Formats: sequence, C-alpha cells, structure tokens
Amino acid sequence: MTTILVTGGTGTLGRPVAERLRADGHEVRVLSRHSRPYAVDLREGTGLAAAVAGVDTVVHCASSPRGGDEQAARHLIEAARRAGVRHLVYVSIVGVDRVPLGYYRTKLAVEGMIRESGLGWTVLRTTQFHDLVLQVLEGSAKLPVMLLPAGVADQPIEVTEVAARLAELAAGAPAGRVPDMGGPEVRTFPELARAYLRAVGRHRPLLNVRLAGRTYRAFRAGGHLTPPERAVGKGTFEQFLAKRFPARD
Repeated sequence: MTTILVTGGTGTLGRPVAERLRADGHEVRVLSRHSRPYAVDLREGTGLAAAVAGVDTVVHCASSPRGGDEQAARHLIEAARRAGVRHLVYVSIVGVDRVPLGYYRTKLAVEGMIRESGLGWTVLRTTQFHDLVLQVLEGSAKLPVMLLPAGVADQPIEVTEVAARLAELAAGAPAGRVPDMGGPEVRTFPELARAYLRAVGRHRPLLNVRLAGRTYRAFRAGGHLTPPERAVGKGTFEQFLAKRFPARD
C-alpha cells in the first residue's frame, strides 16, 4: 500500500478520510497545525518538506474561509514537486465557477493552481456537508426568529460519504476533474430549519429574508447544486440529525 498525506487531517472531512485510508491498509500521515509529528501551518510552510518526504499521494482537505488557501496551496505544491509526489487530490465545492462568493473564488483559484502544478491531480467538487448546514441553522436559532435566505435551497451531503470517495480517488491514478458529488435531496431552507427544530425539540418562527447582490442571486438560481444525475449521496439531513441528536426517553 502507499503512503498518503492528508492535510487538515484532524478536521471535519480530513479525519474520516484518514480513518478510511488506514482501514484500507494505507500508511497515513495526518497534517494539521497541531497534530504531531506533522504539525504544519500550510500558510507558512515550515516543516512541510519533512511531512511530504516519501509520500506518494496527498489528499488536500485543509481549507479556511478566513483566508490563506492560495498561499497554503502554493507551499504544498512546491513541496510536493520537490518530494516527487505522484498524485495530489483536492476537494472543492460545487458551484465555485458559478457563485461569486469570495471563498468560492479562492477554491476555484486553488483548482487552477493544482491543474497547472505539473503534478498528477484529481479534483472532486461536492455540495455542502450536513455539518455546515447545521452550523448555519444553529446560529440562526440563537435569535428569537430564524432568519432564512428567501428562495434558496441546499443539497447537503454526508461527510463520511465524501471521505470514502476521496479515499477511493487517492488510491487510484490521477483522474483530473471527476464528476461532482451532491447530496441526495435538494431542500429549501425552511424545510431544513423545521427538520432541525424538530430534532432538537425547539420552536422558532421562520422569516424568509430577501437579500441583494450577485452572490445571493447565484444561490437562488441554484448555482451551488448538482444536476439530478449527480445527486449520488445516500444519507439525508434527517438521518444526520437523528445521529447527532438521538431521541431521549
């Protein structure tokens, strides 16, 4: 089996990716800012050479909406080239080329850097994880009224399913841009909010709010959703909630 480095390997996606790769018999190195022995801040790059030495494949899961992704990718690509890494796998987001959100533009730019890196590469775009949708709803539920973006739907996907797909891709040959991966259902935000409130036993009135701007219009138009044939996920948002908030007697 091969030696595979997982960046962001202690995060929401990186952790199940690393677990799946180990279960499949690969030697896995977990890289994050605090994990030993490969505690590396990719934005600085210090210690990265040792982390990639002898690595066959890198699965790049590390990312932050707070910035620094392009700098991190630059350091990772340079280190991977010097170390002779065969394959760089990157997880991106459905709609990065259609929704003019700053974070999406950054993810699209990193895709381009990887494509032009000279390394063997694979890019998988997915829809939002259930965990992110839950985070948004929990934040909204802190108010007396849940404010929701009017006319916007989402297509959340189970993170462990994405992890399994990334592990499969990492074990294979570089494949370029592979088909997008979307959750099983497109749901309106009021539907998602009601499911969340039922799961946690809370009550909140819902208020749909119309927003302005190109990004909002792109979300309303479904730029972040996959076509029906790419709705390949299995786990629904309700199933995710049932695991996260088990019913109490």
